[in-house]
Formats: sequence, structure tokens, C-alpha cells
Amino acid sequence: MNPQPMPSPSEFLPGTVSLVGAGPGDPELLTLKAVKAIAAATVLLVDDLVSDGVLAHARPSARIVHVGKRGGCKSTPQAFIEKLMVMAAREGEVVVRLKGGDPFIFGRGGEEVEHLREAGIEVQVVNGITAGLAGLSSLGVPLTHREHAHGVVFVTGHAKPGDKGTDWQALAATARDAKLTLVIYMGVSSAAQIQQELLTGLPVDTPLAVIQHATLPQQRHAVTSLGQLRATIEREGLGSPAVIVVGDVVSGIAALQAPLPVVRTA
Repeated sequence: MNPQPMPSPSEFLPGTVSLVGAGPGDPELLTLKAVKAIAAATVLLVDDLVSDGVLAHARPSARIVHVGKRGGCKSTPQAFIEKLMVMAAREGEVVVRLKGGDPFIFGRGGEEVEHLREAGIEVQVVNGITAGLAGLSSLGVPLTHREHAHGVVFVTGHAKPGDKGTDWQALAATARDAKLTLVIYMGVSSAAQIQQELLTGLPVDTPLAVIQHATLPQQRHAVTSLGQLRATIEREGLGSPAVIVVGDVVSGIAALQAPLPVVRTA
């Protein structure tokens, strides 16, 4: 007997909003539910980092509104995006808010859910693969490993105005003592400060990788050490969007890239 699929809370009905994770860029990494939501939408509010391959799943008649949320670039005000979602839902549209990565990992999805619920709009979330996971996985290395990392911390390098942001010195000490992998989003522009403060608690030779455009054809990466973070970014010309992964698991990349030993038979 085949198990019956669980019904979706709203099944993407008119007058509802779905926050959909578009994943790190590669459209083949979309979930089946994300594809279903995109295909059902009559209005899509799309972040800047969502690839054209993802939008290929939208129906031809759908209205696509690019709302351009990208660190370091001019962005559509968050309040305006929230207003658009409410207006479209009240007009009876099937609304999808299409966000890069996962809506609940540095995507301001929590704020949008709160606003929609306060407005009486039914909302659901469709998770997506976040770049912090996909980036390192694309290089064949895990974020956790029994021998090298007991956990992982996702952290943003971009604080909102008026906020002190991450206490990098405290985080460095915790990562060292607990054997944690650090995955830093939106940290390229403040790499010099992050490097300086992490070095108060982590060794200068701590392995580190910077991965730009994770999973896309133009993906680039550099493997280096914490002591060389800023110099590597400048030398390689790496920029946003990128994730910085800090921890002993990164040392596995070098092992994978090493040439295989030659086996000689008699």
C-alpha cells in the first residue's frame, strides 16, 4: 500500500502568499514543492539573486516583479515589498515571494511572515537549500565531520544600521573550544574586520574557503587560511554574493584536489 502524500496547508490558493526558497542558484536544486509553488503563482516577487533557470518554472501569464534584495546594492525597501504582497493577496492573486537560498536564513522571511499574519493573510514557507550548505558541498566537503567539526554556525557579516553586529571575538573562542564550522554570509565587504577579530581566538592557519556564486556555472572559490583571508579576496578578485567558511573541515578540499596516487602492478 502506497502512503498518501500530506496535503499542503493552503495548496497555493488565491489570496495566499508563499515564501519560497529558490536555493543557491542551480535550478536543479529546487525542491519539488518549490517548483509546484512557482508554477501555481499568478504574481511572483523575485529577489535579485534568483536565476533565470528558476523562473523558467513560472507560468507564461504570471506577473513577475523584480524587487532586488542584494547586499551592497540598491534594494527595494522592505516595507514596500511587504505592502505589495498584502495588496496582491487581497486582490485574489496566488502570490509567491521568491527568495534566494532559504527564506528563514538571512532572508528576512521572519519579518515578512509576521507582517502577513498581522494583515490576516494566510502564508506558508517552502524551504530552499541555503548557499552556506550548497557552497561547501559543491566542493565535495561537509560542514560537519566527526573528526573535525561537532557543529556549524550560520552567521551574517552584515549588521543592520545601528546594530553592533556579531561579537566575532566571542564567536571565535566558542568555535575553537566546541570545534565548530563557521559559515559567514555577506562577509566579503567586512572581511578585514572579521579576520582581525576571529584571529583573537582562532589560529592564524585555520583553514578557510571563500565561495562566490555557489552552484552556478560562474562559481569561483579560493582555499586559504584565516591569516590570509583579506589578501586572498583581494588577490583573487572575489566579491558578493559569496560565503566564507572557516574551520578544519575545509582542509578536506585540498585532499580532494590532490592527484590520485599511481598504482603500479608487477
